Amino acid sequence: MTQLITTISLAVFIVIMLSIGIISTKKAGTVEGFLLGGRSMGPWLSAFSYGTSYFSAVIFIGYAGMHGWNIGLGSMWIGVGNAVLGCWLAWKVMAKRTRNMTRELKARTMPEFFSARYDSKGMKLFSAIIIFVFLIPYSASVYKGLGTMFSAIYEGADPAVCMFIVAALTGVYLVLGGYVATALNDLVQGFIMIIGLVAMIIILVNRPEVGGFSQIIPRLSAIDTQLVDLTGGNSASFLITNILLTSFGVWGLPQMVHKYYAVKDESSIKIATVISTLFALFIGAGAYFTGSLSRLFLPTAENGMPDVAGGFDGVMPSLLIQSLTSNVFSIIVLSVILLLLLSASMSTLSAIVLSSSSAVSVDLIGEVKPNIKDKNQMVIMRFLCILFISLSFIFATMNISFIVNLMSFSWGVVAGSFIGPFLWGIYSSKVTKAGAWAGLLSGTVVVGGAMIYFCSTVGFAEAKALAPQMGVAAMLVSIVSVPLVSKIMK
Repeated sequence: MTQLITTISLAVFIVIMLSIGIISTKKAGTVEGFLLGGRSMGPWLSAFSYGTSYFSAVIFIGYAGMHGWNIGLGSMWIGVGNAVLGCWLAWKVMAKRTRNMTRELKARTMPEFFSARYDSKGMKLFSAIIIFVFLIPYSASVYKGLGTMFSAIYEGADPAVCMFIVAALTGVYLVLGGYVATALNDLVQGFIMIIGLVAMIIILVNRPEVGGFSQIIPRLSAIDTQLVDLTGGNSASFLITNILLTSFGVWGLPQMVHKYYAVKDESSIKIATVISTLFALFIGAGAYFTGSLSRLFLPTAENGMPDVAGGFDGVMPSLLIQSLTSNVFSIIVLSVILLLLLSASMSTLSAIVLSSSSAVSVDLIGEVKPNIKDKNQMVIMRFLCILFISLSFIFATMNISFIVNLMSFSWGVVAGSFIGPFLWGIYSSKVTKAGAWAGLLSGTVVVGGAMIYFCSTVGFAEAKALAPQMGVAAMLVSIVSVPLVSKIMK
C-alpha cells in the first residue's frame, strides 16, 4: 500500500513537471530566454526560485540529520541565519545593484560579469572552470540526499535507480524550458515543500514519543540538557561557523546570484525579499526542528552516533519511516514528504545545472568562438545540461557517504572564489583587476591548501570534518583581499 500510493503521487508529480517544461519551450528559444527568461520574472517566481534553490534534500537528510542530532533545538539558528542573512540581507544588499549592473554590462552569467567588469578574459575562463568543476560534487550531494530517502521508502530499491529518475526528470524539463520552466516548477515545488514540512511536523510532534509541543523540552532534557540549549552549548562555535557558511555562502554562489539577473523590476525585488525570507525561515528552521526530534525516536550507539544504517545520513529517513503508521492517511503524508524532498532537490539541481552549462557554452565556447550563432549555442547549452547532470550522477554513485562535508567543500571553493570580486564589483569603482584576481583565487588556494595541510597532519577523516571552517575562511580572505590588493596595486 505504501509503495502504491507513493508511486501514484510520484507519477502525478512527474506529469506536472514535464507539462511545465513543454509549456515553457516557446520562451526558451534564445540564449537570453533560456538563461534568464527574458529578464521578466515577477516577485513570486523570483522569490520561490531563490528559496527552493537554497534548500535541497541535503538540508533535511544531511544538515538537519547531523546538526539536529548533535546540537538539538539550537540548530534551528542555522535556519534563522539562512533566512535573515542568506535571504533578507542578501536581497537587500545585492539584488538591486546586481540586476542593474548586469543589464548595463549585458552580462548573463557571473563569468561574463567578471569579464565585463574587470576587462579580463582570463578571469572569465577561470571562473567558468571553477563553476563547472566544483558544482559537480555539490549537485552530487543533492542526488545522494534524495537517493537515501528513496531507498528507505522503497525497501530494497537501489539508490542509484532513484537518483537516475531525478536526473532524467530534471534534465528533460530543464532542456525543454530553461529558466522559465525552472522558475515555474520552483513555484509548484515551493508550495509542496511548505505542505510537506507542515505535515512532517504535525505527524512527529503528535507521536507518543514526543507527546505534543509541551513535552519536547522536558523529554529532550532528559536525554541531554545540551539538546535544549538555544545558545548551542558546547557546539556554539561550530553552530556559528555553519550559520556563516550556509548564510553568506549563497552571496557568492552563481546559481543563487543568477536569480537577481532575471527580476523584472525594482518593485518586484521588494516583494520577493519578503516572500523568500519568510519561505526560508519556515523551511530552514522547520527542517532543523524536525532533526532535533530524532533523539526521541532513534537509538543512540555507544559512541554517541545514531544507531541507524547510514549514520547521520540515515537519521531523517529512519525517523520518518519509524514515526509513520501503516494507515492510509499516514502513507499519504509520507508521499507528500517524499515529494517535499524531491522538490527541494530538483529545484536546487536545475539551478546548478543551468549555471554550470552556461559556464561552458556561454563563457568558454563563447570566448573561443565569439561569433557563434545563437541557435548553435542553444544546442550546445542543452547538450551541456545533459552532460553535467550525467557527470554529477556518476559522481553521486561513487562510494561517498559524507553528504554534509561534500556540500560544505563545494560551497567553500565556489563561494570563497566569487563573493569578494562580485560583492566589491557591484559596490566599488576602486577595485582593480589584480584585486579581483586575489579574491577569485581565494577559494581554491585557501580550501585546497587547508585540505592538503590537514590531510597530511590529522588525516582525511578529520580534515573533511573541517570543511565548513575552510569555507568560511575562504570567503573572509576573498572579501578582505580584494580591496587590500586593489589599494596596493593601483
